[in-house]
Amino acid sequence: MNKKLMLIAFLFMPLCVYADKQADRQEVLEMRDEVLVKLYKEEPSVKSKIADAKGYAVFSNIGVNLLFFSAGGGSGVVHDNSSGKNTYMNMGSAGIGIGLGVKDFSAVFIFHTRDAMKDFVEDGWDFSGQADAAAKSGKKGGEGSKAVTIINGVSIYQLTENGLALQATLQGTKYWLDSSLN
Repeated sequence: MNKKLMLIAFLFMPLCVYADKQADRQEVLEMRDEVLVKLYKEEPSVKSKIADAKGYAVFSNIGVNLLFFSAGGGSGVVHDNSSGKNTYMNMGSAGIGIGLGVKDFSAVFIFHTRDAMKDFVEDGWDFSGQADAAAKSGKKGGEGSKAVTIINGVSIYQLTENGLALQATLQGTKYWLDSSLN
């Protein structure tokens, strides 16, 4: 009888893994939708920019700055407007500079060219300087981050959810495919 239970468990295991994968994908898509609603409320013109773009990406991130070192991590999805395909990705960052604080924020990338989107998905590396001030708790507070075009063909909008941070860092960020969700 033990062998029968093991056989049944073995046969149903792929279904459980698939259900978990679908739930994780759905969680990322819900985060994307929530971030876009907030961004459209703050910057209504972005909705048409995203609709006209080749694609876009939305990431949820948490960043920590401790004196001379900063680090962060998160996940997100790249959406190809032509094909409708979603590509799930992770991100991690590290940097040096002066800073102190913790920040929960979201980033929206708008890809104005197909090459920019392809390069992001395939290479996913951004090395940039960053300076901002953010203080936000719930609906109170503000932030110093604004939309910035960092490379040709890509616009980035950053929304601070919660946190307190003051920083000026040289930061490297790596974006890569999430092998468990793609």
